[in-house]
Amino acid sequence: MIIILLVTVATGTIYFIQSPFVDSGWVFLDAAWTTVKLVVVSAILTIFIAFTAGIGRLSPWLPIRWTCIVYVEIFRGTSALVQLFWLFYVLPLFGPRIDPFTAGVLGVSLNVGAYAAIVVEASIRAVPKAQYEAAIAINMSNFNRMRRIILPQAIRIMIPPFGNLAIQLFKLTALVSFIGISDLTYTAYQLNQTTYLTVQVFTIVLFIYFAIGLCITIGMKLLEQHFSRGIRLGGAA
Repeated sequence: MIIILLVTVATGTIYFIQSPFVDSGWVFLDAAWTTVKLVVVSAILTIFIAFTAGIGRLSPWLPIRWTCIVYVEIFRGTSALVQLFWLFYVLPLFGPRIDPFTAGVLGVSLNVGAYAAIVVEASIRAVPKAQYEAAIAINMSNFNRMRRIILPQAIRIMIPPFGNLAIQLFKLTALVSFIGISDLTYTAYQLNQTTYLTVQVFTIVLFIYFAIGLCITIGMKLLEQHFSRGIRLGGAA
């Protein structure tokens, strides 16, 4: 049973109002699950894109570096909604049709991945040059130097801005409703059209979005604490 809790701060009175969607609670749960799947899959793909493009922007090979630069500038400089429409409506004109979920994941991941790539690049650049010189002095290869010395330190710098990008990615998933994916936003719109209970529908969805966003925020805080543990111990020593 779905219940809306209204609290009147001025009088200290608490009102419990039963929602008219008692028999349709599964609709919101199903929509929330779709949104969570979008967030998880998009986040995984975004991380892959971010590290690929971020490290690629530092590549000594000009074609790789400029390919990554062009990608980042295009997806940072154009509308996320237009990118999503292009992937879903325009790209199939040149090849096989993409299903809505795949198009939604690609659209969100490519957009947020462009911003995340800048974070990766800046974090790698922030690692002190002495770390590079020490790795070179012990004859480490470029791959091992990046994997064992540079990235572990850079990741600690990336986590806080990645937390903001995770929330941005989560909110950006609402755009997939424009291509027919039954996420929370699409479901809210459909229910509003059939029940005309605008306040109730969007209040329920608002709280569901807030709950999911709060979980993401807490998760990123825990991740930040985990990766900063070594720094705290090192400082204490």
